[in-house]
Amino acid sequence: MPELPEVEALVGFLRERTTGRTVAAVELASIAALKTFDPPVTALVGARVLGAARHGKWLDLAVRPRQPEESSELHLVFHLARGGWVRWSDSLPLAPVRPGGRVRGGAAPALALRVRLDDGSGFDLTEAGTRKRLAVHVVRDPHDVPMIASLGPDPLHPEFTPEVLAGLLSQRNQQVKGLLRDQSSIAGIGNAYSDEILHTARFSPYKQTRTFTAEETARLHRTIGEVLREAIATSSGKPAKELKDAKRAGMRVHGRAGELCPVCGDTVREVSFADRSLQYCPTCQTNGQVLADRRMSRLLK
Repeated sequence: MPELPEVEALVGFLRERTTGRTVAAVELASIAALKTFDPPVTALVGARVLGAARHGKWLDLAVRPRQPEESSELHLVFHLARGGWVRWSDSLPLAPVRPGGRVRGGAAPALALRVRLDDGSGFDLTEAGTRKRLAVHVVRDPHDVPMIASLGPDPLHPEFTPEVLAGLLSQRNQQVKGLLRDQSSIAGIGNAYSDEILHTARFSPYKQTRTFTAEETARLHRTIGEVLREAIATSSGKPAKELKDAKRAGMRVHGRAGELCPVCGDTVREVSFADRSLQYCPTCQTNGQVLADRRMSRLLK
């Protein structure tokens, strides 16, 4: 799943290529992906693209409609979920999309939405896998999307201070891994970067939030910013098609179970759950203890 650094890179990629262009067509291939009906997707046609923005893991393409009385702005807002992606083309195929269509062959991801610009360029929103969670909204204000309205603070915003993090840690006692992944607490961090942040900061994923000292809170806050900014710097300027590989290459522990920790040389371990897993280094994070690979693993402090 793309997280804050990849979404930030996608926003920059789309902003550079779409700002100032006019939407020539919006073609829907998967009705299930579209979560709104008013305004309709057809309201985007003829609109001038104002720019792109990010809200947590959500991407937001802002446009000015052809008919000003419809709204001063409309927003094509989408969440890529686990299997979604943005596929850019400098020259989109001329043939109209078909419902349930696929991109470049039957084994390729399913096409959900195509946005065609006035110069022939544009992008497809695609989704791989059988669990379809890609979400597309056309709204007058991004905060009309309930999941955006409920987002917590952005961890790279100046207002996200150590004091704000301390307040989140103290709200209720929970595993720090869960807090970092909770979008209503902190927007944009997911499974991968929470693993990376906790490894770099040397905390167990099961450390309870109310056990954090002031020094530990400051260390966690500092590490959140460092890890995310480093990942953004790595992703910045890369074409959309290269971002997934860049993300994988930059991981120290996430997705690297069985490999050697780049810091201490211990074996990276994994805890598997029903629909996800976490990775960690016992030496760096849990005082050498190996977490049981089941949901009811004993909590480490």
